[in-house]
Amino acid sequence: MSRTEPGRRRWNHNIHYHQVILDALPAHARTALDVGTGDGLLAVELSERLDDVSAIDADAAVLNRAGGEAEGVEWIRGDVMSCPFGRTFDVVASVATLHQLPDLRAGLLRLADLTAPGGVVAVVGLAYSARPTDYVLDLVGMLQHRWLSWRFGYWEHSAPIVWPPPHSYSEVRRCAREQLPAVQFRRLAMFRYALVWPKPGAG
Repeated sequence: MSRTEPGRRRWNHNIHYHQVILDALPAHARTALDVGTGDGLLAVELSERLDDVSAIDADAAVLNRAGGEAEGVEWIRGDVMSCPFGRTFDVVASVATLHQLPDLRAGLLRLADLTAPGGVVAVVGLAYSARPTDYVLDLVGMLQHRWLSWRFGYWEHSAPIVWPPPHSYSEVRRCAREQLPAVQFRRLAMFRYALVWPKPGAG
């Protein structure tokens, strides 16, 4: 159930971890792409810090709703795997989207290709638990969810939900390390993981 008082900041698991993306922004960053923007809240936060923000989503209805969140964002309807952006970005960010792409390896490589030299790929994603440490964090996440939902109210987004995710946390970590050398992978509570990859600079 969603309960958010008027004037109160919206909260859910994805919004909670937007700060992971914002903390990964390079000091020189000016441009960003929000992949699978959904309701557009991350794109809005990025636009408050960067001059040039684009956001892409394949769902027309949810993208139309996102367009009402900010005027300074370029909203793009399309498939990130095939959209001809014609440029790269200092930051390529994604929250709760990578597991919806048809192929994990290809998705990671596409995000890397869209990132400018010296830029950053920053992802908060979903996967399924398969190891004892995962289940421990799931329990912590359940307790954290109850506390934060009570404190802030839980806002239900309008973007389509894909569940269950097709990959385990271990599979995502292994694939990310194979495709993005020096990637930083971190398992998060509340059923998420984060990966941050600084793309080597030109030369």
